[in-house]
Amino acid sequence: MIALKMASAIHTLRDHRDDVNCCAFSATLLASCSGDKTVRVYSLNDFSELRFSPLSGHGYGVHWCCFSSCGNYLASCSTDATVIIWSMDTGEIMLKYEHPGRSPVRVCALTPDSSLVLSGASDGTVALWDFQSTTLRRTGAVTEATVAACSFTPCGQMFVTGCTLGDLKIWDLDLVQLHTQKDAHDLGVTCCQCDSISHIDGERVKFRLVSCGQDSQLKIWIISQHAVAGCHMQLLHTLKAQSGPVVSCAFSSDGQLVVSGSVDKTVTLYDGSQGVLLHTLSQHERYVTACAFSPSLPYLASGSMDNTVIVWRLGDGLSEAPAAVCQGRKCAGHSGLLVSDWAEEHVAAWLAEEGLEELVSAFKGHNIDGPELLSLTRDTLARELSIDSVGLRGKVMRKIEELRAALVGSAAPDEFLCPITQEVMKDPVIAADGFSYEREAMESWIGAKNRTSPMTNLPLQTTLLIPNRMLKMAIGRWRATQ
Repeated sequence: MIALKMASAIHTLRDHRDDVNCCAFSATLLASCSGDKTVRVYSLNDFSELRFSPLSGHGYGVHWCCFSSCGNYLASCSTDATVIIWSMDTGEIMLKYEHPGRSPVRVCALTPDSSLVLSGASDGTVALWDFQSTTLRRTGAVTEATVAACSFTPCGQMFVTGCTLGDLKIWDLDLVQLHTQKDAHDLGVTCCQCDSISHIDGERVKFRLVSCGQDSQLKIWIISQHAVAGCHMQLLHTLKAQSGPVVSCAFSSDGQLVVSGSVDKTVTLYDGSQGVLLHTLSQHERYVTACAFSPSLPYLASGSMDNTVIVWRLGDGLSEAPAAVCQGRKCAGHSGLLVSDWAEEHVAAWLAEEGLEELVSAFKGHNIDGPELLSLTRDTLARELSIDSVGLRGKVMRKIEELRAALVGSAAPDEFLCPITQEVMKDPVIAADGFSYEREAMESWIGAKNRTSPMTNLPLQTTLLIPNRMLKMAIGRWRATQ
């Protein structure tokens, strides 16, 4: 358990001219959207706004935004009844989805593999789209009230909706209702998010959901899915630290922390497992309407009706910095990647996390990525990177030695293991459920007339297997270090 004592505000963004409705992180960027019709995007290196920001493609206020898992795309939705997909390389509109019936879209979500886009609207309907083709896959009414919240499950084969009537519902991708939690929040659900980590318990797949509502409560649920018994929701914690309606909530990427924002102008941080209040942040002047964790840095962002976004650092009072966790085993490296797979932005994020922000520009100027980082010596730090301070060079080298030791001594990261064989994969492929498997094992699974996912027990929409070349390369680099 993390013992959190302090979170410090490190930057305040004041560019929006109206309420901030949502904020979201990728590994290197922070985005925020507002009633002023814009989406703004900032670099995490120095919180400068990107050259193509603000994004101004919506005709009315923007209610929600979220990044694709790769960080290359940003989705936003608006009262103008559209969901727009933006390129994070150019800021251009890549795709636009118009919600059926032209109803204002209140919330949107992307599957973990970014293959599907979900939009939830004020008329109680949701629409499910194919990401690449913009083909409308499914649409239908899921409530008699406004769809105020939605989130895909970790496997991407189900999603959760929350409405202003107070119900939480779980659906499969054919819009078949799998479970309803009536009156989950009295007076209405305002936000919900699934944990990104799922666990297999016998024949059940389990994951957590955090939700909040007008009842001034934050709730953490356990959702279990069984091929025969179906879906079940169990309330794990009811948290009541805030005195007004709770309108935003989120899990940290490792599931260890939960954050919520409230009408009482506060941001609260909890231990995600124990449900213990860790800290209350009270710097906003009006309602806190948005909150999000960075997946790669100990950062938290909160947005408010005071038109600001505050970025908080969660490292000053941590007994242990938040670490990426995969299925109960600590991953090697930053953001679940091996150090040898780090790009330049991962190195910059690592420097900032270690309190070495002053070196970010020098490292970026010399294009230092993961392999280059591991090969650095005291001599190259002084001669090539012009780090004159002996003490600073020593600190950098001690941190690099820790990375080298962890890399050599680490067990195989869980994402390198086939879920079927539990062995390091040689020829990984991606199945329709979004998970990667050893090709031979998955072909045998399908060949035995299994048309369900080994991970979720839900039907596979197709038996097509796509080579996961990036994972294969990462496994190859890891093997070379052993």
